[in-house]
Amino acid sequence: MVTMAQRLEALRAERGISRPALSAALGFPKTAIEKFETGRQTPTQEQQRKLADYFSVTLPYLRGESGDPAEGESWLAGGLPEEEPVRAPAAPSLPKKPRPAAVQEDGAVFGALLKSPSFQALVRSAVLEALRSPEGQELLAKAVRRELGRR
Repeated sequence: MVTMAQRLEALRAERGISRPALSAALGFPKTAIEKFETGRQTPTQEQQRKLADYFSVTLPYLRGESGDPAEGESWLAGGLPEEEPVRAPAAPSLPKKPRPAAVQEDGAVFGALLKSPSFQALVRSAVLEALRSPEGQELLAKAVRRELGRR
């Protein structure tokens, strides 16, 4: 697939015009074409239209989306013939898989996870880290004040 940078460089070379001259002819900054051709910058939509008009090619051709300089916009612009409607194929229905027994047993998998020492250590360290934060310290202070107010 041809990139817009490659296409632009080829079109400019065919015309025999320098990068600065093309930039000046289109009213772009002096180094714009160099940046476009090296891929350091992508032309805006307006700049792409100006380039396509200057070289008398379609935007899809300039962008490398089409190999024909005169055609290529009809399918991109929704120009499909009326007599050929496009329909997405229906998704095949897949048989439903039974759930594993461990998941069906009222949270047995989650219960096993909670009993895991490595999971408990992970939760403990996350809670301690949260409590050490300024927000956590504020929550602890509120909880202590609330408990002291009850007594």
